[in-house]
Formats: sequence, structure tokens, C-alpha cells
Amino acid sequence: MAAEATIQISDLRKRFGPTTAVDGLSFTVSPGQVTGFVGPNGAGKSTTMRMILGLDAPDAGTALIGGLRYAALRHPLKHVGAMLDAAALHPARRARDHLLWLAHSHGLPARRVDEVIGLVGLESAARRRAGGYSMGMRQRLGIAAALLGDPPVLLFDEPVNGLDPEGIRWIRGFLRSLAAEGRAVLVSSHLMSELEDSADHLIVIGRGRLVADTSVRELLAAASEDRVALRTTARSEAMTVLTRAGATVAATGRDTLTVSGLAAGRIVALLGEGAVPFSEVSAHRATLEEAYMELTRDAVEFQAAPLETVEGESR
Repeated sequence: MAAEATIQISDLRKRFGPTTAVDGLSFTVSPGQVTGFVGPNGAGKSTTMRMILGLDAPDAGTALIGGLRYAALRHPLKHVGAMLDAAALHPARRARDHLLWLAHSHGLPARRVDEVIGLVGLESAARRRAGGYSMGMRQRLGIAAALLGDPPVLLFDEPVNGLDPEGIRWIRGFLRSLAAEGRAVLVSSHLMSELEDSADHLIVIGRGRLVADTSVRELLAAASEDRVALRTTARSEAMTVLTRAGATVAATGRDTLTVSGLAAGRIVALLGEGAVPFSEVSAHRATLEEAYMELTRDAVEFQAAPLETVEGESR
């Protein structure tokens, strides 16, 4: 499976009239890991995924699955499974029937339909009409459709949308289990907290261009830098002692400081020498959301304007 389980994007470009949606994008989605695909609204994520699946034609560059364009795949469902829009269902069609016609189009047996229904936990609702499904149930049905051909490559666009807490926990573990089987799993999401718990690698784009291609671990380590969180009831005294020692100190709360430039052990020693009380010294660990916001600060297409007063009135 591993030889086929790769998505390769090379110098991909796409314009819609005067708008450049994807601009020279290159990256690889490797087997055996969950790759998060993130970026601000309008960054080009959906367009890129559509080009991978042959739904949009690139103006230049290539999007290959296992070394082939999607259009060259003889039985696409056996090479790549995708869920881009969980609402793209005929509301009058029963869920099992929806999966059956997809299976028959690729010569897959009915037993495979029942297998994927079981994998996503829809056994009790399989014979209900899709129009009566909740958003979370539609997400599960979309994932089942993507899995029909047991493909080595999977693409999911916002798979957590509409899921309840139990469903979110399920999809988190499910994505990891799919990658553990040797599949390449590409997941687009706006929920950084979910990707932090499920993704191994991260592709960050902004304005159609690559911003970062890195492991989640490396990104978090870089964002955390050498910062140390300090809790003290003597904030001013602590700031004075640590600043004199060459640290950069920022007040982050009534009794909390963030210290850069000194190791935690050195901070403890300096505070002890200066008889400055403290209750906590811990290495700061950035969240994926913090790291993402820092990376994409200059890549946001639309930013909310600050509150201003116009002719004496607030707006």
C-alpha cells in the first residue's frame, strides 16, 4: 500500500478570473501519518483538494496520487477516498442505498457497504433517508463512502463539523488508526485543537502559497521557543531581578509572567537568591492555535477592523 499512498503537489497554480487561488504550491502527503491542511479562509485549501481529485483543472503544475493524475486512475475509489462536502447527498435516498450505488460503480460487493457502515457506527441508521440525518451523521456517511474501496489515500475536508463530543473523540482516533495502517490521510480543518491531537504533519498555506511544511512537534517546539511561565505574588520584584539577568519578561496576568532568555533552572536560582517568592516555574508550551496564528498573521485575506468612533458614534 505504501508505494501508492502518496499525494504529490508540484508547482500547482490556479486562477479564477483575476483571482489567484493557488500560486506555485508544492508539497507531499506521505503514507503512515495524518497531515493537517490549514490556512485562513480563501487560502486555496478547497481549490487544491479539488485539483487533486480532478474536479478543477490546474493552470500549471501537477497533483498526483500514487504518481498518477486522478483522471488516469482506472478505479478511483480503490486509490483515493474523499469527503469534500458531507451535505452532497440525495435527501430521499437511504444511506445504505447511497453507498450501494457507489460500490456497484466500482464492482465492490454489498458486504463492503455493510463493513464501512459498521466502521463509522451507522448500523442503526443505515436504512433511514439521508434527508433526516444530522450534520454529524452525514459526516459519518461521507467518511463511509470514502472508505468503500479501501483506498491508500484519503482526503477529508472539515470532517469534525457537526460532530458531538463523542463523535469528535471518535474521529480523532479513527484518523490515527487509518494512518497507522499505512494510508496517507490529508485533513483540512479550522479546528487547531483537533489537529493538535490527531495530526502528525502540517501543511500551512496562505494566499495560495506554502507557508509551512513541518511536523506538528517541530512547529510547537519552535513556537514555544525558550519561554518559561512564572507565577509569583511579587511580580514587580521578579521582573526587576530577571531583567537585570538579561531576560525578556512580559506580564501576562495579575500574578503571572512569561520569561524568555533564561532557562527554568536559572530563573529558580535567581529568584531564590533575591528572596522573591514564587509558586510555579514551568516551560511554556505553545498550542497549535498559537503557532498557526503566528504563521498566518500576514496571510489572512479578511481581517476585522478595530472598533473606531466615527463622528462621535461608536461602530
